This record gives sequence, structure tokens and C-alpha cells, in this order.
Amino acid sequence: MTESQMASTVRSLRIQADDDLKSMNVGTVMRKIKSRTWKKQRYFRLQEDCMTIWYKSKKAGNTHSTFSVNDVEAVREGHQSEVLLSIADEFPPGRCFTLVFRGRRGNLDLVAESVEEAQSWIKGIRKLLDNLENMGQREKLDQWICDWFKKADKNKDGRMNFKEVRDLLKMMNVDMNEHHALHLFTMADKSQSGTLEDDEFVHFYKMLTQREDILRVFQEYSGDGQKLTLRDLEDFLREEQLHEDGVQEYALELIEHYEPSATAKMLQAMTIDGFLMYLSSAEGSIFNPAMVELYQDMNQPLCHYFISSSHNTYLLEDQIRGQSSVEGYIRALKRGCRCVEVDCWDGPSGEPIVYHGHTFTSKIFFKDVVTMLGNYAFKVSQYPVILSIENHCSVEQQKVMAQHLNQILGDKLLKNTIDGKIPNSLPSPEDLKGKILLKGKKIGELEGSMNGMVDDPLLGEASDEEENAETDDEHHHNNSMRHRGKKSKQRLSKELSDCVVYCKSVQFSSFKHSRIHSKFYEISSFTESKARKHIREAGAEFVLHNSFQLSRVYPSGLRTDSSNFNPQDMWNAGCQIVALNFQTAGVDMDLNDGLFSQNGRCGYVLKPAFMRSTEKRFDPEFPQNRDEFQPLSLSVKVISGQQLPKISIKEGSIVDPLVRVEIHGVPLDQAKQETRYIDNNGFNPVWYDTLEFTIQVPELALVRFVVEDYDKTSKNDFVGQFTLPFTCIQPGYRHIHLLSKDGTSIPPSSLFVHIRITKLT
Repeated sequence: MTESQMASTVRSLRIQADDDLKSMNVGTVMRKIKSRTWKKQRYFRLQEDCMTIWYKSKKAGNTHSTFSVNDVEAVREGHQSEVLLSIADEFPPGRCFTLVFRGRRGNLDLVAESVEEAQSWIKGIRKLLDNLENMGQREKLDQWICDWFKKADKNKDGRMNFKEVRDLLKMMNVDMNEHHALHLFTMADKSQSGTLEDDEFVHFYKMLTQREDILRVFQEYSGDGQKLTLRDLEDFLREEQLHEDGVQEYALELIEHYEPSATAKMLQAMTIDGFLMYLSSAEGSIFNPAMVELYQDMNQPLCHYFISSSHNTYLLEDQIRGQSSVEGYIRALKRGCRCVEVDCWDGPSGEPIVYHGHTFTSKIFFKDVVTMLGNYAFKVSQYPVILSIENHCSVEQQKVMAQHLNQILGDKLLKNTIDGKIPNSLPSPEDLKGKILLKGKKIGELEGSMNGMVDDPLLGEASDEEENAETDDEHHHNNSMRHRGKKSKQRLSKELSDCVVYCKSVQFSSFKHSRIHSKFYEISSFTESKARKHIREAGAEFVLHNSFQLSRVYPSGLRTDSSNFNPQDMWNAGCQIVALNFQTAGVDMDLNDGLFSQNGRCGYVLKPAFMRSTEKRFDPEFPQNRDEFQPLSLSVKVISGQQLPKISIKEGSIVDPLVRVEIHGVPLDQAKQETRYIDNNGFNPVWYDTLEFTIQVPELALVRFVVEDYDKTSKNDFVGQFTLPFTCIQPGYRHIHLLSKDGTSIPPSSLFVHIRITKLT
């Protein structure tokens, strides 16, 4: 029996043995809910592959839809979406659940006919997701191949002739020699029927995708060309992967973990299959696994960290007519975001609402945002969440806000200084684990909160954005924004003020004023253009300011399409809270995801030592070669690509891929180079092109690998990317597992590269 047949048999047995999966396989009628008024019955069924869910309308007709279990990120039980909350009075929570998809795809809200049916689907999908999580590299690849086979098997007879296989290869981005393909097809057709069954197709595909690039490396280190002895593997790990300590123990671990042959394991050797599995694994990836884990000191003051931060978190789309939703907060928090923004206005019946003021964006209740925050703040990271309030509410509704914060969040809301003592510096992320901090206006001083508050309720508009809208782009925004800018001073309620402890919003005056007068717990906000001006005119002063005080930078008011600015410029100046529109994909969010992909994805990244000291002077515009950072040379040999996704929907269109390597860091380090493009091969393109870079400040550099489909007549199409901190790169032969525009994985698409990093003398 082949591997594919065995996997298929195991899946069938799994269905037969599991009551939940058996029930899903039989199928269920459920209501698909889109709104309070759109509720339609659909018939849902798990297909035999245990990977695909098929559904169609109960009415007559052949229209149906499918989605892969692989596309599902999580299952939420009960009324855990706005749509299901809106019909809570009609359907009890036990019958409701939400399927959350990866990336920016909308959720699927469902209501089952009974609590038992809902539980069968909830538990069944969670079992399937656990199973996917535990799949090995080889099983994942087999599954990917089988999925393609099923897509192309139009008549569902489980067989494909050579013409159908050739068409399928084009769908998979393969444009190959027809004679060679026919030869491999004949070899794979064990039954000599002129067709391939699914397991035979898997065999055909694997012959087709033999990795000559990996074989070349393998044979360079193999004494007999058939295997790597323990000594051979040690030599490879030392010379190419630059492992230094415990190399023999590590080599034995790799053989034990990745070598599929029991005979080779007994000989303490590795075959080409084991070698490929190691290089395709997380250990063989470009990202150092040790730095994926939490590895940084989390006991420094908050101002010593870059903090993953979101702007207008409630929006899912643009800032004029877009939808406001608690889903925006859930998505941001699940991506490791630790600073979210709430734009609060007076609402009906005394309940504050959240939306983009003076626009046509939809509105949600403040209390629903706070409830969501209580539920999701610490699911991904235990480190503190900062709730940045842009407050436009009357004193009465501010009191309601404070009431919701206290009652819903309870002990999670930080109401006093750590240990109740009067501090002289910001606490650390470790000190604030499990706490939500309110950032906003505050009456009086922090010390006063423990020694009798000074009652001075007449304060400026509690909106950082309005205070700092000093640039031309802000002044020349549309009428609604001008209207906002003219708002008179408003009163601040003591109840809301008391919820602010370490993040008191103050208007920035000058760096000199801050040095002399600012308190450590004060925070100023800057528009992107104002921040750039400070970096240009006083970069070293800005870095120094950010060594003892928090700064927040937010997008220009002209970005009504929710586009983003480049956050790297702000990180170069040590700004901690660089707020981006998480709902908008693109290079800026790639950089944000890249920076915060390290340190356990906890949302906090320790700034380099030369940016944390009040004694040093680091100017990002003119960094000097000094002891604090060691300039390095980066050499990237782009060797090959594997199974790049098809971009164009045009029939017969094949990707012409090129790879661009971009360095994002201080201005002196900004650079990009690219390989030549390969004609008509998105399947297994080979380059062997070497790109060289000099990096002056490696501690601040991010490296972005981008694959594009070359087009000589217009702009290249995006294919995939991967971004990581320079300091997290593993040298040697490495795979780069590509991500989609949305930042989700697109297995098995990857690049194979060789990395060398050397010190510059």
C-alpha cells in the first residue's frame, strides 16, 4: 500500500471511529447568518478526505461551495461575533458557533438545529485542526498534492489521463517538457491503465519534483553519494550551517527526528530523504528557532521596548465608509498586537459608541469593545495591553466608560501603581503581566492619585490626534476633519481619569522641555509627518527622548483608505508605539509582522542597548561606526524556488518569477537587489544568483524576501514574501517558507538560499 493510500485509509477509519466526524460526514442542515435579517439554511457536510467541507442551499440547484479545514484558524462557541450577538434573542448560545478563517477573510457564522449538532461540529472541527497541527512535513505535502488532484478530477472518478495531468500541472504552475512528463507518467502508471489514481499521481509528482539543488549539496558532503555518515553530517553542520557547540549530539538528534529509514538510523546516518526533511523543517528554516521563542529580558521599563500597535483598531476597511467591528480588535490581538485604539463618542441611551467621528463608518458600543478586550487580551500573549482612548464623550458618558472598564475588566484593569508605591520609572512588561493599561488624559499628577487628587477637571480635548494635528496634511483634510479640529475644550471625568496610571497623554512641546519637565509616565503622540520632521532635524534627541519616555506615532489623517506609513523610520528613532492599520496588507504590515515575529510573538521586542541608554547618542540619520554595533556583510545566494502559487487566472499562464531581497533599517542600510527572472517556471525555478549587502546597524535591520511575477509591460505581480529581523537569521543552507499578501502561510511554497554573514573590519 502506498503512503497516500495509507493516509486515505487512516482518514476513513478516523471517520468511522469518531462519532463527531461521522456526524459531520453524514451532513447537517444549519443556518448561515450574515445579519439580523439574512439567515438562510444550508446543508453542510465533511467530505471523505477529512479536509474539505462542502455546503449548498437546501433549494433545488447544483450551486455549492467548499472550503478547506486548512483555511480555518479557530472555532468560537456561542455568541462570539457581532452577527451572532445581534440574533442572541432568537437563538441560544449553545446552538451558535463561528468559524474564523486565516488572513482577512470574513468569518462564517452558523446556527445548528440543536445543541448536540453544534457540539458535534465544534468538537469535530477542533479535532481536524489538531490533526493538521500534528501532521509531519511529508504528510502535509501529500495532502497538498491530493487537494490539487481533487480540484482537477472533474468527473470525480479518482483517475486522470495524461492530458488531464498535463492540464493540472499548468494549474500548479508547472510548464515542463512534454516528453519528460509522459515518461514519468508511464513510470507512475503501475496498473498500465493509461490513467493515474490519486496515489499514483502522488508518486508521479514526487518523481517530477526531485530536488537537484538539494542532491548537489548532499553529494558534496556524502562520502559514497548514498548517505551522510555521522561524520559527514557533522562536517556539513560545522562548515555550512556554522554550528559550533555540541555538533555531534545535534547531528544525532537530526537523524533521530528526520531520517525516515530505520536502517539508516541504526547506522547513525542520513539519507537524501532525511536531509531534505531536515532542510524543509523549522530547524532548517532561515529563522533561528531559538529566537521564535521568548528569549529577551522582559524586566526592563516599558519605554525600552518596541510594542506592536494598532491604529483605529475598530475598522475593518477604509476610514470614511468602512465597517466598525469588535472583530478588528480580535484579529489585531490574535496577531500579537499590544496597543489598541478606541475612538469614543456619545451614543444613544447614555451608552458611549465607537466609530471614526464625522464619517459614515458604522458604530459599535464601547461596552462591547471592553467585553471583547476582557475575553481576548491575553490569549496570545500575557504581556500588558495598552488601551489608547481618543475621548470625545461628555462627562456623563465618560463616567459610563469608567464604569464599564471597572465592572467588565475587574482586576485586569490596572488602577494603581505596582505594589501601591510611588515609582520613579515605568514598570516592566513582566511586572504588568495580565494587565490592561488605559492611555488617556489624567487630572493632576500620578503622585496625586495616592495623596489626594487635585480637582482640575477642565482639560484639553482628550484626543492625542487632534492635539498634534499640526502638519499641513492635517489642516487641509476634508471639512469633517476641520470641524473636529475646531472643537472646544471639554471637561474630563475624575472616574475616567482615575483609570489612567502609567500612560498619561500630554502634548509634546520640545525635546528640551521633555528633558527638564516631563514625567516618566507621560506619553506624547505624533503624526507620521511630525515624527519624520523630528527625526530629520533632531534624530539623536528623539532617540534620547524615547529612552526614558513612551512615544506613539499614528498615520496621517489623509490616509482615508487605511493605508500605512513605513514603520521602520519610527523604530529607527526608538519610538515604541508605532500604530498601523492592521486591516491593510502590504509592505508596512509585513515589516511589523517581521519585527514582532521574534520573542515568542509576545508583542514586545527589546530595543538595542544603544537606544536604551540616556548616556549614549545614537543618530539614525548619521550612525557612527562605534562599539555599540558591529557593521556586517550579508551574502544571499538565491538558489531555487518550490511550488510558487499561481497568480494569473488566465488559462495556461505560468509565473516568471524573480526574487528581490530588501534591507529595511537606518537610511544608510536601506537597499534592495533582485535576481534575474526565470521564464515560465513557478514550479521549480533555479537561479544560483548571489546578492551582497553591507549593514551598518544590524540590530535595527529587517530583511524582506519578495517573489514577484515579472511583467515587462506593466507592474510585476506579487507572489509571496517573508520578512524577519536580521538578528534572527540562521546562516547556511536554508529554506524560506513564503507568506501570502495577508501574512498567512502558503505551503509548500518556499525559496532555498545560502546565507553568509561576516564582520566588516
